[in-house]
Amino acid sequence: MTGFMDDVNLRLKAKKIKLVAFDVDGVMTDGSLTFLEDGREIKTYNAKDGQGVVMLNRAGFKTAIITARDNGTVVHRAEVLGITKLFKGQKNKLKALDELCSEFKLSYDEIAYMGDDFPDLCVIEKVGLSCAPNDAIDEIKEAASCVSTYGGGRGAVREFCNFILKSNNLTWHDIVKNCETLKQ
Repeated sequence: MTGFMDDVNLRLKAKKIKLVAFDVDGVMTDGSLTFLEDGREIKTYNAKDGQGVVMLNRAGFKTAIITARDNGTVVHRAEVLGITKLFKGQKNKLKALDELCSEFKLSYDEIAYMGDDFPDLCVIEKVGLSCAPNDAIDEIKEAASCVSTYGGGRGAVREFCNFILKSNNLTWHDIVKNCETLKQ
């Protein structure tokens, strides 16, 4: 489902959200994997997507990354964005979701998630609000509450963050009071 920004039912779901979680490859990045000769991995992140996550944090939402890959770039990105909880090398994403519920005393309907491929399906089917980038696999787009108009690593995260903030009547001006520079 595209054009979700004005969907009243989705806005009601977004009003319940207290924690927003994201996959990395194909969501926070375009899904490309670049390796150096020594095996180290390089990822490219979108600064505008990152700013959306920073805005969620500043607005008081908890944030999480749940990724099956175990990579140092993900740790660094999580630190820069102020991610509340990082699950890396997480093959069972539902286990991570349950840990988030337990640690923060949340129900599934208080969690939003963005994913793009089969390992994300178990989480997308459980959370209260889910979103897929427009270049996610068809099965994920069909299962998600909404589909971004943007691709992974190309604005999908920012659009989802903006939707959650807007649904909770939070604006940029509410979040950033004195034009200080935010990490992204």
